[in-house]
Amino acid sequence: MVEIKVGIIGLSKGNGHPYSFSCIINGYNDSGLKNSGWDGIYSYVRLRDDSDFTFPGVKVTHVWTQDPEESKKIAAAANIPNIVSAYEDFIGEVDAVIIARDDYGNHYKMARPFLEAGLFVFVDKPLSIDLEELRFFKPYLESGHLMSCAGMRYAQELDPVRNVNEWLGEIKLVRGAVLNDFEKYGVHMLDGIFSCVPFKVDRVLAIKSNHKSAVLFNSDDSIIQIDALGEVVKTFQIDFFGTTGRFTAELNNNFSAFRRTLFHFFKMIRERKPSIDPELTLSIMKTIIAFNISLKENREVKVSEVHV
Repeated sequence: MVEIKVGIIGLSKGNGHPYSFSCIINGYNDSGLKNSGWDGIYSYVRLRDDSDFTFPGVKVTHVWTQDPEESKKIAAAANIPNIVSAYEDFIGEVDAVIIARDDYGNHYKMARPFLEAGLFVFVDKPLSIDLEELRFFKPYLESGHLMSCAGMRYAQELDPVRNVNEWLGEIKLVRGAVLNDFEKYGVHMLDGIFSCVPFKVDRVLAIKSNHKSAVLFNSDDSIIQIDALGEVVKTFQIDFFGTTGRFTAELNNNFSAFRRTLFHFFKMIRERKPSIDPELTLSIMKTIIAFNISLKENREVKVSEVHV
């Protein structure tokens, strides 16, 4: 019996999450996914055991993208029975919506009708870097109707330091390096880091270089450095340096990270309470906004300057 009917929204450039998420939830059709054009996703999905797919009582029943042909490909890859011509048509048909696209300029427009209709919504990273939009999202984060994060928040590779990191001693430095831009990919680093250590960022400084680089100064005088390297080979690396230990994680297991993310979204729906502290979600967005201010104004920016 399907308890939670899900609608999937895609597709933004270079982001195959509608395929990954839908196939993890529904299971996948081999020929449909193979012919989708997303060879990387097909490669890692087909290596999984059948037991790694589906969630009891959950089914993706509807899909929408701005391209009907792309919608057909997602439906074929993940056995989705219904394709709609307008995403608003989900209302009345599904219980939850996954906005699986990282063009954050569209997140507010797409999420608002569903949130106002009382549906549960997951929004791909980053949620928004617009203050008015974040103010709209805040009560839905607090009520457990909205969740947003990067998959690295639940990355299996971070398990050795997530929640149990005393063996590192006093953490002096955390360093993250990621491909592409700061807004869409730096958030991977922030979500991953702050799933392991408390958020204590006091101020942010953008460093002028040939890529986007930020230093986050914590209230305990430790620092976090994030480097979004632009067009480089696949890089999702976080390093922790402490007085008694150090640890390096390179994210490679996308499937596990996405499956865990979806598990926590459905857990939020069933328990009617946030899976992620709403203030942490907002603080991570405020950190990105503070970075952009610092880059523009060439100064340190206190996170407290950014009001949500």
